Amino acid sequence: MDLPKVNIAFAGSAIIAICSTLGGGVWYASSQASIIEGLTSQVEKLTIENSATDRTNLIRDVEQNADNILELTEILSEFYEDMEDADDDIYSEIDELHQETASMASHMMAIVKLQSRIAILEKTVEFTRRDGM
Repeated sequence: MDLPKVNIAFAGSAIIAICSTLGGGVWYASSQASIIEGLTSQVEKLTIENSATDRTNLIRDVEQNADNILELTEILSEFYEDMEDADDDIYSEIDELHQETASMASHMMAIVKLQSRIAILEKTVEFTRRDGM
């Protein structure tokens, strides 16, 4: 069987085109794999650097917060000490006021007793004058 030469040439060129297309596809796929591998390596490096930075920032923030907490604790303890001193002063002033009011009340009671005695004496004097003694 004799095959026409045109068909063989056409088939040869088709085979060459298919092989070159497959070769180009393999080359493209390998270049993409190489790019992806490089990017993956960069992502891993950046992730490690980012993790180290995050850890460093976290440690710094924790230390700063610990210092802030200590400072706030000292401020609060000083404030409470001042409040206790102020409370003692207020309570002593209240005690003095109670003593003064108690003293005023006893003075008022003494005045009322004196007024009642004077009133009794006045009535007695008035009665004895009327009675003729």
